[in-house]
Amino acid sequence: MLRNIKLKIEYDGTDFHGWQVQPNLRTVQGEIEDKLNTILKHKINLIGAGRTDVGVHALGQVANFQTDSQLEAEAIQRGLNGLLPADIVIKKAEEVDLSFNARYSAKSRVYHYRIYLGRTAILKRYVWEVLYLLNLERLLEATSEIQGEHDFSSFCVAESTKENNVCHVAFANWERLGDELIFKIEADRFLHTMVRSLLGTLVEVGRGYFSVSDFVNIMKAKDRKQAGPTAPARGLYLVEVKY
Repeated sequence: MLRNIKLKIEYDGTDFHGWQVQPNLRTVQGEIEDKLNTILKHKINLIGAGRTDVGVHALGQVANFQTDSQLEAEAIQRGLNGLLPADIVIKKAEEVDLSFNARYSAKSRVYHYRIYLGRTAILKRYVWEVLYLLNLERLLEATSEIQGEHDFSSFCVAESTKENNVCHVAFANWERLGDELIFKIEADRFLHTMVRSLLGTLVEVGRGYFSVSDFVNIMKAKDRKQAGPTAPARGLYLVEVKY
């Protein structure tokens, strides 16, 4: 009897070439599929909720696969955690309805981006070190313009532009925690490099290079060339997928 197993996954993306399997490259999907093939004795096709890029981390990536093995979900979790490298942990495994698809069943995804104000040795792999002053009021004002439904063509890789680049942002805000600024965003979908492109442009607003009205005009332009730089991958986390 065919079964559908859902996984919640945490990983440090530093040493991976992203989520998606690529020939001769180390990927998160590739590592997990390889270990599942060993445990379940047949080839597994793992479906991820989000195709995180090179260097991007996850606290709550979700994936699913189908199997005719009768091995309990908890036993699969234990087996995976026993075989996987230290930079991937399966936080939960459970059996779900066959109709569940980690990617297409998702209602929204939540990303966080961590900026460290200054230099850090310990957190260097997990934050963007910003060495200039940022005006939080301007950041918040510009970020309020993101919420709702907008065309985000100005904030995605040009060659990956889709026919429809409209996304609905349910929530976008900033939080100050000690020496860190954390950007939080939830949307129904994200374009390729959208969060990092938004971050790079928002930081230009925060440092005074762009005004808030400049930011609004950049959004309206639907032209990636007018936006700011792409923020480093190391500060970005897929935190949660909502169903």
